[in-house]
Amino acid sequence: MWATAVGVARVRALESEQENALFRDPLARAFAAAGGLWSSPPQLPDDEAARRRWLGVAFSIVIRTKFLDDLLEQASASGVRQVVLLGAGMDSRAFRMDWPEGMRLFEVDTVAPLDFKASVLRQERAVARCERITVPVDLRDDWPGALAAAGHDAAAPTVWIAEGLLIYLPEDAVELLLARIGARSAIGSRMGLTLGSRGVIERFGADAVPGSPASMWVSEMPDDPVGWLAGHGWEADCHTVRERAAVYGRPISTPPQHPEGPGGLVSAVRR
Repeated sequence: MWATAVGVARVRALESEQENALFRDPLARAFAAAGGLWSSPPQLPDDEAARRRWLGVAFSIVIRTKFLDDLLEQASASGVRQVVLLGAGMDSRAFRMDWPEGMRLFEVDTVAPLDFKASVLRQERAVARCERITVPVDLRDDWPGALAAAGHDAAAPTVWIAEGLLIYLPEDAVELLLARIGARSAIGSRMGLTLGSRGVIERFGADAVPGSPASMWVSEMPDDPVGWLAGHGWEADCHTVRERAAVYGRPISTPPQHPEGPGGLVSAVRR
């Protein structure tokens, strides 16, 4: 699945080249190139429906990146000094964001993507702007134990980020992940999640190419994500991509093709 993270890096690289970019990710192009996914201009699918889907996914990646950047900035401004990126992939926030003194950022992922990432970081001579700690472990294994061994302090507030992750996990794995996060979250911890919107698997997965990201999507958001997260001890706010895009000056001009329920961009606080 980590090849998907290289595809996300490609989208972030394309956004970073825009004059009015919502963020700048100077490492994204290097990740995409090292993964064989850089071409300029990008090669879009020939099929019109497939092209629209690709552009829609790319747009949502840009909006969710900005959304989670803002969440992290707000969390650090509130005094949180620990960040945990679950399924970190090619995330370069340790290198591209301005962090306060004392910030510790843990990147949790399997060995293969972390090794690939390390090779690119060495090539680019990238220097982290905070204390960056990699935690090579599969999320199906005892990642809380590995995180603790790496120095994470469960008694201090943490901001947790699960970006583009939960849609790939079956429901029982999602529940376990939330329970494990909660067990290591002090009062005042924050969490940023992206959830698959209702019906997205049906719309994108029906003719998904085997091995493509959409072919591996298995989990959508519950009908009441705020109530669901309250049951896990979190006070949550949910936003749609359309709502956030308008706030960021990227309004979607076309009306929604499907009824829009609760949004899949989630910010939450541990009370």
